[in-house]
Formats: sequence, structure tokens, C-alpha cells
Amino acid sequence: MSTQSRTRSKTRLSRALGIPLTPKAAKYLEKRPYPPGEHGRTKRKTDSDYAVRLREKQRLRAQYGIREAQLKIQFEEARRADGLTGENLVEQLEMRLDALLVRAAIARTTAQARQMVVHRHILVDGQRVDRPSFRVKPGQLIHVHPKSEGMEPFQVAAAGGHVDVLPKTPGYLEVEIDKLQARLVRRPKRAEVPVTCEVQLVVEYYAAR
Repeated sequence: MSTQSRTRSKTRLSRALGIPLTPKAAKYLEKRPYPPGEHGRTKRKTDSDYAVRLREKQRLRAQYGIREAQLKIQFEEARRADGLTGENLVEQLEMRLDALLVRAAIARTTAQARQMVVHRHILVDGQRVDRPSFRVKPGQLIHVHPKSEGMEPFQVAAAGGHVDVLPKTPGYLEVEIDKLQARLVRRPKRAEVPVTCEVQLVVEYYAAR
């Protein structure tokens, strides 16, 4: 899929779910705050409880750019852990390496973060990591490989090119953007995570299946 096609796809999905999945999609949503298609402007019929839960689950999936199987595995782990399942789920997802690269403004989008990781430009505590789903532990340092720092995407990031279009850096991250590094100082708390989702509806979706 070309970059242009991917952008259109993300924009349509953003409009369908009612949330901006990329900075560019946020601009489209300001102009067209309704679902895509010829009936997008018309008032929607009342959704069933199932449809509401399904859409909320799709929202969470889309914001982290993960497959259904990945989300289900994360849900099962969150369900077994102490505490509230929904909060556990978001907190686990937020510790993914690709998610933290976006929160640190090293990457502009989850897709770009994933590409950086897969192409082996990212280190965690000095070790190359090529899995976007890698779970960063509190205390670990994320940084760009020195040989990759001169590449254009990283130069843009180091100059603060993404800072103004992304949410404010959350309290669980310490970021030195000019050095292209970020440290996860503690486990995120659900209330701090800049994700739009009624997580209890996601819990209910899976509980009913």
C-alpha cells in the first residue's frame, strides 16, 4: 500500500470511529466531523449495545494499530492481573515500544514508529529491538541507534518536529528529544494515557463472547 493510500485509509477509519488516528486525520475530522460515505451526514440510527461495545473495541485497536488476536491476548493477560481489567489493558498496551516512540515524539505516527523498530533503528538499554510489540519495563531507556541519528526522520524528530502535533508528553516518560531518547520512569496510569476509549465497554465486549 502506498503512503497516500495508507493516509486515505487512516482518514476514513478515523471518521468512521470518530477519533483522529494521525495528526493529518485530525485536520480532516475538523472539516468533516461525520462518518465517510454518502450517508455520513445523516443522523445515525440508535446502535445496539453490541454495536456500541464493538465500536469501542475497534477504537482501542485502531489507536494502537494492532490486530484482533494481539488485543485478545492482551485482554486475557489484563483479566488475570490484579486490579481493574480495562485499566490493566490500556496500561499494558501503552508500554509497547511503538506506542512509547509516539508518546516521546520520536515518531509521528504508530505506523512510522513500527517502521523504525522493524528496520532496527531503535535500541532499548543499548540493545537493538525489532519487535514493535516489545514491552518496555519501567527504568528502561529507549534511544535511536547512533548510526541512524543522521537520517531525515530522526533529524526532524530531534528538532521537535512532532511535538506540536502530538499530545503533551505524559508523566510516565522522561524525554530528551534533542538526544532522541526517552525513559519509561514508571508504569502508566490509565487516566494519564492519551487514548480515547471507554475501556469498560471493551471489557464487556470480550466478557460476552
